[in-house]
Amino acid sequence: MITRYSNFLKSVNLVFDYLILNASLIITYFEVDKSGISWTVNKQYLPIVLSINLIWLLSTNITGLYEYVLNNNSVKTFQAVYKTYILFICFIFVSVVIIIGTNFYFITRPYLYYSMILFGFLIGVWKTIFLLIRRSNRTLISDTINVVIVGARQSGFELQRFFSENPFRGYKLLGFFDDDISRLSNKKLYLGNNDDFKDYISNNKVDEIFCALPTAEHSTIQRLMLCADKNLIRFRIVPEYHEYLNKPTYLQSFGSIPVIAVREEPLENRFNQLVKRLFDIFFSLFVIVFILSWLLPILAIIIKLESRGPVFFVQQRPGLYHKPFKCYKFRSMKINRDADTIQATKDDSRITRVGAFLRKTSLDELPQFFNTLIGNMSVVGPRPNMMIHTEQYAELIDKFMVRHFLKPGITGWAQVNGFRGETKTTQAMEKRVEADVWYLENWSFFLDIQIIVLTLWNILKGEENAF
Repeated sequence: MITRYSNFLKSVNLVFDYLILNASLIITYFEVDKSGISWTVNKQYLPIVLSINLIWLLSTNITGLYEYVLNNNSVKTFQAVYKTYILFICFIFVSVVIIIGTNFYFITRPYLYYSMILFGFLIGVWKTIFLLIRRSNRTLISDTINVVIVGARQSGFELQRFFSENPFRGYKLLGFFDDDISRLSNKKLYLGNNDDFKDYISNNKVDEIFCALPTAEHSTIQRLMLCADKNLIRFRIVPEYHEYLNKPTYLQSFGSIPVIAVREEPLENRFNQLVKRLFDIFFSLFVIVFILSWLLPILAIIIKLESRGPVFFVQQRPGLYHKPFKCYKFRSMKINRDADTIQATKDDSRITRVGAFLRKTSLDELPQFFNTLIGNMSVVGPRPNMMIHTEQYAELIDKFMVRHFLKPGITGWAQVNGFRGETKTTQAMEKRVEADVWYLENWSFFLDIQIIVLTLWNILKGEENAF
């Protein structure tokens, strides 16, 4: 299925899903609610509806439901729908039934049960219909783009391989133009030299042209571009940076000058920074007021009773742009000289009995919500290492310092994917860095929510590397 229709199909699925969800809520309202109040003006009903809509949005973002609508495998599409629906029901149960409470808004539990059952049935029917349409009428939602590549060089061959490995995108390679036929191993794809280009595109259906010529041949590129414009054919220029950048990049324009960024960073955007910072403030205030306010004195007394020393363990850690800050934790070890140089290991003799419980449940990290409120940490981000380890790994791992483009976090993408605790090898740290860089390049507000939910789930089920 071709890229040009992907956003349209995702939008269609999203709109229909929300129409079905709200239709289920409205139909059930008229069948179950006997108040006689129209649902459009029922102030006790609307907050629940808004919550349910937001929960569906959160669930689809966590499972990536709308990425699967373009998948040729119908089984995977249904699996994604099923996972999203189950996660949605779990969130509804926890947030609406347990935390908010149905009685608070005078919404009955039968209303929720029946509306969710109806929604599950209708969403299943709708996805089945969509998949049947997609299978039987692919020509309505996809077509073939005939393309030619000018320049039988490495970038052109890489593009050829991409087309062959991604047939669902709809690109059909007609062949190559190049002044040297010997560069092509498959002579059947040779369409002629650069001078034959004009006649070929005039007499054949070509939709797009990919120019993989080196920038030194700018006069040829300009001539080909003008020829494409006259024949109403889209002209694409393939830059030569692919040899040292082997991943998607971000193109910016400074006037008429194109500038390629080696990675896209959503948190460079001021609005995204504001969203993340406001969430950090509200979330950390919630934890401090409703959890730490009563838990901190209890843990402080227990820590002091078991071993001599301060309640808090304070250590210099590298923060945003590698600027050091004081990171706070509940003390989980006996006072020792190696606290700033040696990581905690399994069955570490330095860890106290209370400390073992705190580390296993991650309660020792709770004081870092003060760091978050102050602004030198975030709820979600790369975990800060010891200063000495940062210096060591910066020499061993190429992208290690990239992590410091973000504020360090109490939890992070690496941690919820199993890369937490002691790093015994450089390879283990490389995996953690890879996850942190992925988070840097793919940040979204809903990704932060997903990581927090997964963190809580991991704490409840227990983690092998938490010690």
